Order: sequence, then structure tokens, then C-alpha cells
Amino acid sequence: MSTDAMAPPGDQRAVLGYDPFDYRIHEDPYPTYAWMREHAPLYRNEERDFWALSRHADIVAALRNPKLFSNVNGISLEAELWGPHAVQTSFFLAMDPPEHGAYRGPVGAAFGPRKVTALEERIRELARERLAPLRDLDRFDFAADYAAGLPNDVVCEMLGIPAADWDQIRADTDQLNQRDDGSEDRGPNSVAAALRLADYFVEFVRDLRRNPGDDLTSTMLKAEVKGVRHTDTQIVAFLFLVISAGNESTGKTIGNAWYHGWRQPEIQRAGLNGRALEWTNETLRYDSASQMTARMLTADTVIHGVELKKGARVAILPASGNRDRRVFDEPERFDLDRDTSKMISFGHGPHHCLGAALARLEMRIALEEIGALVSEYEIDMTNVRRVHSPHQRGFASLPCAVTHRRRAVAAGTSN
Repeated sequence: MSTDAMAPPGDQRAVLGYDPFDYRIHEDPYPTYAWMREHAPLYRNEERDFWALSRHADIVAALRNPKLFSNVNGISLEAELWGPHAVQTSFFLAMDPPEHGAYRGPVGAAFGPRKVTALEERIRELARERLAPLRDLDRFDFAADYAAGLPNDVVCEMLGIPAADWDQIRADTDQLNQRDDGSEDRGPNSVAAALRLADYFVEFVRDLRRNPGDDLTSTMLKAEVKGVRHTDTQIVAFLFLVISAGNESTGKTIGNAWYHGWRQPEIQRAGLNGRALEWTNETLRYDSASQMTARMLTADTVIHGVELKKGARVAILPASGNRDRRVFDEPERFDLDRDTSKMISFGHGPHHCLGAALARLEMRIALEEIGALVSEYEIDMTNVRRVHSPHQRGFASLPCAVTHRRRAVAAGTSN
């Protein structure tokens, strides 16, 4: 941590500095973000060799300017994922315009508002299928049994992956992004999961080349960019990208909504009783799973009076920007009546999240359907487990005790 990033006396959270690989940051990054916004809006981590932007205006400006803040080395600070080879695992996320738009274009229509709206009935069916085994249980794991499963089911079905394989895909994806405390390197479980997924995707693509369907993967197989069809390697990278984004970000944010509903009973009551949309939107602002994305500077530039050199790595923190007092009144308060239109959880500019409309719909439906089943709940915090990822914030496990609506009604009738 650089000397200019040191916290004032007594601010113990900020003394930690900002390190996206530190488990203590994963537990609660927001006090550190708050200190950065006020005292080090351009933050320097010497050990990891990156700068960080934490204010809303700086984040939006960076995301709008891919000519200066480039994606060509990827969006991850890990050495194994950063560099010109990033395109092999991140596909069009590791590209700048116009190349980025050319490769993203063939699947863009599938995530457009009209197409996404048409998916609502099917997403509800999938949500109810996930809830069916839980309907008679007073205790279950909200994260593992429901929140993580639904978005994975939706995206796997869109990609044409057989339903029998969905749970294994989700389990491996959960392992994929885990990091040991303070380490940039993948542990053995993460490496094994990556290899299993790669083997599965390679065989899946081979099968679809022989027998294409009407799914999203087949669309990519048939698409051409500049007269050339995608290679198998590009399609496998696309599968990693879409499955990871659909599983990780949306599922974790649904779990974060559940957690904050437990922390604030008035939010829980309102959310379970008709305000799922507002619960969704404010969770996306207040505690989105998507915490950090990285960029590379393509030219020397000055930010907050400091000259940064071409090639510098910059961590962009949208989750911090979402709590910037310059944009949101009382940003540390979870407010269902808040205007969330300026939140940046889905990014900004040409790399604005392709699946934003789908993620919002999945979150709302997930909370509406659990609200139809459950009237109140408690979380067993002694057995909660967080995900440990430099990019994603959320829970691997959220065990809870629930009161089912039908039982609450029956109890009231008997009284």
C-alpha cells in the first residue's frame, strides 16, 4: 500500500488498504471504498501494481472511454488472466471497439428487451421447479438451493446445454473464480473445475457442429464476422463468458438481496409482499455482486493530479461508485423508494453488460416467487459462507429458517 493511501488514525478498515484478493475486503469492502472516495480517489496498490478509481464520475468517464481505458489485456488483475492472451478466455470482453461490437453483435438480439420479456413465463417455470423441493422444508440453503440455481438454469437452457448437466456446470463455475486469501493464483479446486468445464464445452461444441439447434450456441456457430465463422476456441471462450456472468453475478446478487432483507426486517416485509422490483433495484445499487473490473491505459494521462503511464493497470470499482454521496443521498441506507437510475452495476459505455435486462428480470422473478412461498425468514449466520473472488461479492451458502405462507395462514385460522 502506498503512503498516500494510508488512513487517518482510528480508521481501522481503511488501514487494510484496497486489495481485491484480501478476504477481509470480501467480508465488507464498503468502509474502505468510502475512505478511498474521500481521501484517495486515485488509489495506488504498489504490491499488486495497479491504480483504482472509486468515485462515480471517474468510473463512468473511464468506462465511456475505451480508447484510453482498454480491454485488450482483459478485465482481471490475476497474472494468468491479464495480457494479450485474455481473449482466449474472455472472448469479446477482451476486445475494444470496433472489434468488440463485431463479435458481440451476433448474440446481442438474444438479450434485447423484447426477447428477454418473452422469457418471463419460462423463467417463472424454472423458478418454481427450483422451489418445488423446498415447499415442505422449514430450513434450506437459499444461496445453494435457489439463488445460484435459477440464473444458471436460465442461461444453460438458452445455450442449449442439456438439463441433466446444469447442476454440475453450476458447481464447477462456483469453484472457477475462488481464490485463496491474498493469492492471485487459482487453487487446485479452481484449476480442476476449469479443466472439467473446458473439456465439457469442447465436446458440447463438437456435438452442436454436427447437429446444430435453435439455441444461442448454435447461433454463434452459424454467425460470421467479416465473412469468417467463429472457431471452436472462440465458442468455448464465449461459453465460459456467458455461463460465468449468468451464474456468478445474478445469483450472488439475489443472495445479497436476501441477506439485506434479513438485516432489515422492514425491507424483508416489503420485498416479500409486493416490492420485489424495488428490492432488486436497490440491491443492485447497494450491494451488487459485481465489484471490480480492470482496464489498461493506452496513453500517458493525468488523473486527480497524478500522471499515470501508458500500460498502467486500473481497477474500476462500480460497487464503490454506487455509494458515492455525490450522486446518491444517504448512500449507506438501503432505501426501496430510491431513484436507482444512475447506478452502474452493469457498467457503462460499449461494455455495458449484455445480460442486464435478463439479470433484472431473473432477480425480480426469483424474489417474487420466493415471496409467494415464504412470509418471513431468518438466516443462520453461524453457518453462512462467503464467496472469495476479486470480482464477485456474495454467498456460497445462506442457510435459513422460513415461515411458509400457507402455514402462517393456517396458524392464524386456528387461533
